[in-house]
Amino acid sequence: MTDLWSFLLQTLTASGAAAFLLVVKALFRDKLSPRWQFGVWGLLALVLLHPAGQGGRYVLFPWPLWLETAKTALTGDYSITRVTAPIPLPFGMGRPEGILDGLYLLYVAGVVLLLLRYALAYLRLRLALRRGFPADATQLRRVAERYGLPLCETVEVEGLPSAFVCGVFRPVLALPAGQAVDDKVLLHELLHLKYHDAAWGLLICLFRCLHWCNPLLWYCAHRAGNDAEALCDQRVLERLEGEERRDYGRILLSMASEQYARAPGTSSMANGGRNIRERIEAIARFKRYPAGMALASVCVAAVLLFPLVLGQGQTLAQATNLGHSDEREFLTAMASARLTPCTTPAGAFDAYGKAVIEQNGIYRALCAPLDEHPALAETMEAFAHGPDHWVHEHWESGLPGYPDHSLGYFLYNLTQNGESYTAMLVFPLQFAYLDGPDSPPVYESEEGWHYVACQEVRAEEQEGRWVVLPLEKFQIIESNMEASWMYDGNSDLPAARTYATDVDGLHLEITYQTAHQVDNRVDAGSTLSFGPPSSFDATPKPNARFSSAHASHSFTGTELTPGAADLVNRFAAAPVYADGSGPSPQFGSGQGSSSDGTFWGSARDYGGLSVGAGSGLSGDPNDPPEWPDHYRVALSYVDGRETEIVELWPVEGGNSP
Repeated sequence: MTDLWSFLLQTLTASGAAAFLLVVKALFRDKLSPRWQFGVWGLLALVLLHPAGQGGRYVLFPWPLWLETAKTALTGDYSITRVTAPIPLPFGMGRPEGILDGLYLLYVAGVVLLLLRYALAYLRLRLALRRGFPADATQLRRVAERYGLPLCETVEVEGLPSAFVCGVFRPVLALPAGQAVDDKVLLHELLHLKYHDAAWGLLICLFRCLHWCNPLLWYCAHRAGNDAEALCDQRVLERLEGEERRDYGRILLSMASEQYARAPGTSSMANGGRNIRERIEAIARFKRYPAGMALASVCVAAVLLFPLVLGQGQTLAQATNLGHSDEREFLTAMASARLTPCTTPAGAFDAYGKAVIEQNGIYRALCAPLDEHPALAETMEAFAHGPDHWVHEHWESGLPGYPDHSLGYFLYNLTQNGESYTAMLVFPLQFAYLDGPDSPPVYESEEGWHYVACQEVRAEEQEGRWVVLPLEKFQIIESNMEASWMYDGNSDLPAARTYATDVDGLHLEITYQTAHQVDNRVDAGSTLSFGPPSSFDATPKPNARFSSAHASHSFTGTELTPGAADLVNRFAAAPVYADGSGPSPQFGSGQGSSSDGTFWGSARDYGGLSVGAGSGLSGDPNDPPEWPDHYRVALSYVDGRETEIVELWPVEGGNSP
């Protein structure tokens, strides 16, 4: 933790887990053994030791979302609160600025003072034990041998109210000088020694210090200490029979004392006089739990593990029709966008495409660099409180027209550049503003074609999230807007790569495009069409993966010498990749293509050298697509010449990466 908000997130997360455990423990108080009652505190320890909110997950309640909303409302800060460690780390804060830094330093000072207090109490106790003298270990060895328990150094000290073990690495058993000690007392302390209860007590003291200002966690520390003693009592009673168990309860009553109770790094049989009553009641209820209850205890603990330790992922709180006055919902939606990172390039492209279509700034924040969030929020606030009274999430993307919501967006020519990806996003338009946003809308061109808007963008990973950066302004292009775009390409759009060569009076050219798709089909609920009706799902999918990828090509042969095309009978082409692999061009009947990227055609039958086709890319569509290094084209001639094989290489300006 490096600031007050980090500490608040950590302690609030732990508080929710603590409250939940207290309720569960109350429900199972008489049903599960003291071993489970104490062991279940280990789940709270895991929550306390694990930095809250890591991996975009929260425990039980969306604490990060609530905290981020409050932080932005109080301070105007749009950064993400990150808990880097479960202990306070005030290093590098510099000079305190404002009351929040002052409060955090006050918290750190409280941690340090409490640690010093416990350390001094422990040192004082160790010094008191050094003034003791070695005890006669005859009785202690007899008890240890009888129950098969370990031994440690033993001293007698004047003025001790009861026996206890002190120390973790070099434990010492302290006995009251001049007093007879019952075997059951020694059994109790040796069991503390065997199960390292002094170490558990030290860990509880550490959590007390780190969360000194959280009364709920202090109460849980108190209960954990009581449960540790109750567990030790259970272990003692399991080794005793009949009247010895009642004697054990009477011994507890006679040793009630507050001296050295809760001392760090020790065990104290009395554990404070106020806690004796609960322990006596537990002894009165003592019973041996059947072996099957151990399995039940493990199952209950495993069920609790998932919500308390593993948590659940943050989801996007969509801001839709908030209205210009709903500030709280707006801040919550912005906080949700910060806390719901795009985890894949596909998810980032999808969020950006839908932000453009919906003109939604919350969606844009989902895939925008964090340092752009304040300006983005300011822009949305200006629209919300402006004369037009736009809703809070409104964002101007610069799209030169109104998008066709039924078609969504298309992602063309995905390319990997080191650790980032570039692509062209294409948005079919219902109408376009050809001369700017103040010009009249144009629905189609004079030739009856519609318009699309294109923009080249880059996706890259920043601070553990994928973001999208526009590389240019939108361009308007006329297009036929056919549904076969995803499969056969679109010659009106820029090519991913262009391959060309000149041979026998012909200029041969192949344009290559790719199209990647996230599955955004959703049931439209209509029964008026054949097949399963669907529409475009405009909700961002920050964890999306590409569901399909297609490659398309368009082949043309242009005459450089009149009549050159008339001499060609058939043609076929096949891609060649960087490692030299690839199929061989094979002539086929008519015109066609295959899944390996080859295609063929007949110049005489179809009136020229041209063909367009497409096929699905092999392999995982989320792998970087491998574009052909060049193409081999086979030409057969009507005059009986041998089939000629030529190679088409990428041309300058052909959008080659």
